[in-house]
Order: sequence, then C-alpha cells, then structure tokens
Amino acid sequence: MDLPVMPPVRPMLAKSVKGIPDPDKFGGLSFEPKWDGFRCIVFRDGDEVELTSRNTKPLTRYFPEVVDAIREQLPERCVLDGELFVALEDRLEFEVLQERIHPARSRVDMLAEKTPACFVAFDLLALGDTSYVDRPFSERRAAMEESLSGLTGPCYLTRTTTDTGQAEEWFHQFEGAGLDGVVAKPLTATYRQNARTMLKIKHERTADVVVAGYREHKTSTPERPLLGSLLLGLYDDGKLQHVGVSASFSEKRRAELIAELQPLVVPIEEHPWGEWADWAIANPDRVPGTQSRWSAGKDLSFTPLRPDLVLEVAYDHMEGRRFRHTAQFRRWRTDRDPESCGYEQLEEPVSYELDRILLAGHEAGPGGDHHG
Repeated sequence: MDLPVMPPVRPMLAKSVKGIPDPDKFGGLSFEPKWDGFRCIVFRDGDEVELTSRNTKPLTRYFPEVVDAIREQLPERCVLDGELFVALEDRLEFEVLQERIHPARSRVDMLAEKTPACFVAFDLLALGDTSYVDRPFSERRAAMEESLSGLTGPCYLTRTTTDTGQAEEWFHQFEGAGLDGVVAKPLTATYRQNARTMLKIKHERTADVVVAGYREHKTSTPERPLLGSLLLGLYDDGKLQHVGVSASFSEKRRAELIAELQPLVVPIEEHPWGEWADWAIANPDRVPGTQSRWSAGKDLSFTPLRPDLVLEVAYDHMEGRRFRHTAQFRRWRTDRDPESCGYEQLEEPVSYELDRILLAGHEAGPGGDHHG
C-alpha cells in the first residue's frame, strides 16, 4: 500500500456545544448527521483495503463485506474518514454492531451475512496521489461529492447542509432513526488529527432513577474505599430493571459517597436483583456484575443497596431499554418515591426512516442538499 496519507491516522474529533452554533462565528459551518457506529478510516490502494478504528486498531478482519463493498464502490486509491454502522428495520443498532468484534472467523462471516454493516463517508484525507488534509473542508467536501457520487449502499456519502434551520430539523428528526445528533464542521478548517476541530450537538435529557448498587473504583483500597459508579434502575411492571450507570465523581466525592451509602448495603438475597444470581451469566447485557465479551476480564461485581434513593441524571439517548452512555449525575431527588421511577417518564423519539437520511437528494446529484 502506497498512499499520500498512510496509517496510522487518528481521526479528527469534536467538542460538545449546546444548540446549533452560529456559522458566522466560525467563518461558515457545514452540518451533517452524527452517526452512531464505529469511527473508521478507510485506506484503499487498488485491491488493498485497510480499515482502522478511532484508536488506530485494525478493523479489517471484522467487516469482510464492507471491504468487498469498498473495492466495488469507492475510488481506486483513497483515504476516507467515516463510520461503520448496522441498520435493522430503519434504525441504527449499535449493540448489533458490537457483536462483530469477535475472535472467531466463522462467527464474523455468519454475522457479515446475517447483519451486514455499511460505511458512510464524511471526510476526505486523500484521493489518487493527492493529500487533502491541508485543504479546507469546503474543498474536501466538493472533492467527495465529485468522486463519491451515486452511492446507494452499502457505501454512502453523508448528507450535509449549510442551512441552520435544516440542521435544527435534522437534530430533532434523525434521532428516530437511531442517529446521535448533529455535527458541525468549519468550512475553512483543515483536517487535524486527534484535534477537537468539529462541533457536536447531542441530545441531553433527564430522568429520575433508583440507585440500586455501586461498584468500587479501580483505585479503591480497604484503607481508603472509593466509589467507582452507581448502578441505576427503573421500575417496569413492579420489577426493578438495570438501566445503566452514573460515574465521573471527584476523588473526594467518591470517598464521601461510599461512606454515605453503607447504611443501605443489603445482602444480595434481599435485593431486587438477587434472583439473577443463578442465571445472570446467561444474560450479561441486562444484568450488572456479570462478565461479557466487552468486560475484558474486569471485575464487574457490585455492592447491592436497598433501593431507597432517587437521583436525577442526564442522558443522551436510549439503546433498547438502557442508557446508551454513562448517565451524568445531576442531583438527589429526596422528594421522589423510588417506585414511581419508571420507563414511562422517558421521552421517545419520533420514528424516522433511515433511507430518507442515506438516500435523500440522491436523484438530485451528489451530496443532495449540501448547500441547504
């Protein structure tokens, strides 16, 4: 492989902002959907194709069907930044995508056929013998529109717009198809590896949840116990379901919290999740304290707490019946009855067809509504 930009490449990153930013403050902005998948840099030199992750780790062996699609659909020699995703019934499904990182080739091949992945390109690093990393995004986008026109899957070119009203509409609509928000890119910015040059606008909501247990911090010792994360639950038909975790406390607060929670510690047999002790290992994704292929040997055991405490957390969106990311602690809700904390309080995004995002404006030419 001999390309103008060679691996390893650490992709350009984004910093969070609240609300759609003013393009005039950045010399113009291009808005696009924020895809919820695996960040992926594609290197193609003829038949040679390499896929690498955000952390520069190889992804090629896990996505043979994407490699085939790249050989068929993308330019002969190119380096593209984008996202791998799996869609089922008009929604992105991150959990299904995670299943692809598996050591067994036979399982990878089976899943490649059963739940094939796609690639959506949203930035250009090299084309032919030319590097584009030092060119403004406006030029990189124009080159992509010219070289990637007509893609209808499994490889796609992401939609973009310079219209803030359109971006606001996307922010609210696209979540229904499993997307993660909106990204804004300064039109004049060059491609800077591992730098937070882009802006991301993500959904944030709040929910009142029950504190059902805690895990100790990796630096916790018997002499100085420290809380690592709080295990959160919501009631569903009278049963307390595991919905996620809250973390990100200062060291001082970790020590205070673990001391404050000791009076609520109960034996697992007296806990709502005690019934899971015998069969939990068969269903690790729904149960705290069990090993799965994602835990990498970490100790995920937890200390059960009597479910008396309620706290308010901020979250971006759900994945199935759990928070997609770690929920952020907001405040204690001593005024709330734990049994009143159920799923019905969670906002459901309006459904939206994924094809309307991927293929919109396809007949109108490359990039669709690039300029609004």
